[in-house]
Amino acid sequence: MAFYSEGELRRIGFKSLGKNVRISDKASIYNPEKMAIGDHSRIDDFCVISGKVSIGRNVHVAVFCNVAGGDEGVTLEDFVGLAYGCHVFSQSDDYSGATLTNPTVPDKYKNVMKKPVVIGRHSIVGTMSLIFPGVMLGEGTSVGALALVTKSTDEWSIYVGNPAKRLKARKRDLLALEKLYLEEERVTGGLK
Repeated sequence: MAFYSEGELRRIGFKSLGKNVRISDKASIYNPEKMAIGDHSRIDDFCVISGKVSIGRNVHVAVFCNVAGGDEGVTLEDFVGLAYGCHVFSQSDDYSGATLTNPTVPDKYKNVMKKPVVIGRHSIVGTMSLIFPGVMLGEGTSVGALALVTKSTDEWSIYVGNPAKRLKARKRDLLALEKLYLEEERVTGGLK
């Protein structure tokens, strides 16, 4: 995978850009002036990232993901992972038939739902899952592959299905590893 150089990333014009950010040169970035990306985060090939998007530190957005922040915004907090082919939307057309739909139609003929999305720290979203407008994934949420998340989740829980339902609690052991990792980074200055 080929990534933009640090200089190329700076020239894109992000609102803010952390250190050691890796973005594939095959990713599509729209509205970078509305995007903040934290240290050690990575966006892979064939992703589309658009609108108001805030990405924390150590976030991974895998191949073929779509993060559509629109005006309301999508926040991916620290240590979040989106697996292959996930889609996160902060807005959606009205599919009821009461109004017209799609971006070719003037706003006065549409009823677009616009709500921010927050994916909490240490959340991981499985392959080909969809996250709808207004959803807040609680810290440590694990979403199984092919899930359709239409409602906010409880912290440190595992969700699966269409629509996604809580399966069970998720372990928090990784918090101890996070503490060790951050301490090592502090001591070494982030050098490997």
